[in-house]
Parts: sequence; structure tokens; C-alpha cells
Amino acid sequence: MIRIGVVLDCLDPERLAAFWTAALDFERVGEDGAFIGLRDPGGCLPTLVLQRVPERKITKNRMHLDVFSAEFDEHLERLAELGATEVTPEHVEADGMRLTVLADPEGNEFCLLDVES
Repeated sequence: MIRIGVVLDCLDPERLAAFWTAALDFERVGEDGAFIGLRDPGGCLPTLVLQRVPERKITKNRMHLDVFSAEFDEHLERLAELGATEVTPEHVEADGMRLTVLADPEGNEFCLLDVES
């Protein structure tokens, strides 16, 4: 069996753990000083590991998360309440799907995509 985990560098894993567990409905599954692991309770999605690093994010991410939602507008509002900021001021159509680029509280970009469009 093979599983994939995604590691996100950050200054404050605790702060981002609060954001990402609420944003994705994930649960904390472990921590080890510099790392906090987050997992989909259903076990279907990749594990997200938040790794403490000493430097701030400076440039655009080389890799980012895509978050698919059937309740795009409600999810966008919820993400903003959790501390996400919109990187693109308007929604974009890509491959027939509405999307917007957001940033988590430390500035890591991710896309919210509307699976209903």
C-alpha cells in the first residue's frame, strides 16, 4: 500500500493546524516538536504535515493544495472567517470550473474550486 503525505513549511504549526483542521475538517494525528500531522478522518485524502521552519515564505509556492467544494460560496466565506485571504480578487473559470486562489494565514497559496460549476 502507498499513501501520500503533503508537507507544508511554516513558522507556526499550531496556528496553521487550527486553520487547516477547520478548513478541511481534518483531525490532528500526532506531533513531534517541529511537526504536526493532520489527517482526513475518512482516510481517503493525503495526510497534511505542518513542519516548523525558521524562515518566512517569500515567493510563490512551487506546489499548492486544491480544495474542491460543492458549496463554493459558503466554503469561501468560511475560509475567510478562518483567516484565509483572497489572492485573486475575482473568480476565474478554468477547464469549466470556477476557482479562486487563496492564501492561508502564513501566505501559502491554495485554490478553492467549485465542483458544481
